[in-house]
Amino acid sequence: MSNWIVYFSAGLGSMLAITALALVGQHEQEYWLLMAAFGASCVLIFVLPESPLAQARNVIAGHFITALVGVVFVELAPLNAFSLGTATGLAVMLMMYTKTVHPPAGANPLFIMLTGQGWTFLLFPVLTGAICLVLIGRAYHLLRTRALYKNKKAEHSG
Repeated sequence: MSNWIVYFSAGLGSMLAITALALVGQHEQEYWLLMAAFGASCVLIFVLPESPLAQARNVIAGHFITALVGVVFVELAPLNAFSLGTATGLAVMLMMYTKTVHPPAGANPLFIMLTGQGWTFLLFPVLTGAICLVLIGRAYHLLRTRALYKNKKAEHSG
């Protein structure tokens, strides 16, 4: 398969995933299923789907754990350089401890703390959006694999 087809496929999958989250979660100029880190998650899900960092457990739990850290810090700590660094370090440590490392999720504590997000942010967009991204990624790769299999089968039978 040509590199351009691989590139196009990864870009198309990412575009479809983010578009789907935006359409489903759109309400009066707000997109309650989107956060910037999901764009980075798409890189792993659609470019490196076999990577341990792109597996469902890592994507979902990694985002949830780091977002939880961010919300706890919003609730309990003043916003300053030390709390931002501590929250990020704790989030990375917890992802490593739980074996749910997902690099894009490392941005969550910073975003959550800098924007003052609350407990509902854990459900929408973090948990719901991460689950949707994983499901869309799985469906996309399944359809793509079947299409490639059909093409190869047709080439060999003809």
